[in-house]
Amino acid sequence: MLSHKLWEMAQIGAEWVLYLLLALSLYSIAIMVERVVFFWRVRSDIEQLRRRLRRSLQEGGAARASEQFAREETPEVVILRESLAMAAGGADAVQEAAAGVREQQKIKLERGLIVLGTLGNNAPFIGLFGTVLGIINAFRDLSTTQLSQSGNKLMGSISEALVATAVGLLLAIPAVLAFNFFQRRVKVTLSGADTLLHELLAYLRSREAHDPQFVQPVILPPRKNESRASTEERAG
Repeated sequence: MLSHKLWEMAQIGAEWVLYLLLALSLYSIAIMVERVVFFWRVRSDIEQLRRRLRRSLQEGGAARASEQFAREETPEVVILRESLAMAAGGADAVQEAAAGVREQQKIKLERGLIVLGTLGNNAPFIGLFGTVLGIINAFRDLSTTQLSQSGNKLMGSISEALVATAVGLLLAIPAVLAFNFFQRRVKVTLSGADTLLHELLAYLRSREAHDPQFVQPVILPPRKNESRASTEERAG
C-alpha cells in the first residue's frame, strides 16, 4: 500500500523540481547582488582609520576620537564608537562593550549567507531527486510500450531527467563560491574592527600604566542592615 502511494507521487514527474530550482536560483542571485552592494557601501580603509584614531587619541583622548568618528556607519567604526563610549571605564569595560556590539555587527554582515550555504550543500540533492523521479517515469513509460519501440523513448526520457541534476549543480556551484567569498569579507571586516579596538586598548592601557588613578573601582559603602548583621556575627 505504501509503495503504491509513493509510486503515485513519483508519477508527478520532475518538472516541478526544475521550477523549484529556478526559483531558488533567482533567490540566491538576489542575495548575492544585495550582499555585493552592501559590502561595497561599507568598505573601509583600515590603515587610514587606524591613523585617524591614533591622531585623535593623542590630540584629545577618547572624547576627541568619538567626535572624529561620530558620522561614519561602517561596521568597524560602529564597533569602535561603542568602545570609545566606555573608555572612561578602562580597558576591561571597553573589551566587554566591543564584544557585544561585535556580535551584533557580525549578524548584519552574515545576513543571507546561511541561505547560500544551504543551497550550495543541498541543491545537487534536489536536482538528483528530480532525476530519480524522471527515471521512474521513464521506466513506467517503458512498461507500457513494446520493447522494440522503447529504446529511443527511454533514452530521451532519461536524458531529460538528468537535466534536473545539471541544474542543481549549476545552482550549487555559484552559491558555494559566493558563500566563501562573503565569509571572507566578513572575516576581513571584523579583523579590521579588531585592529582599531586594539589600538584603543593600547592607548588606554598606556594611560593606566602611567596614571594608576585613571580608573578607580567604585566601592559602595555597606548598607546599615548589612553592617549591623556583620557586627552581630562578630559578637556571636
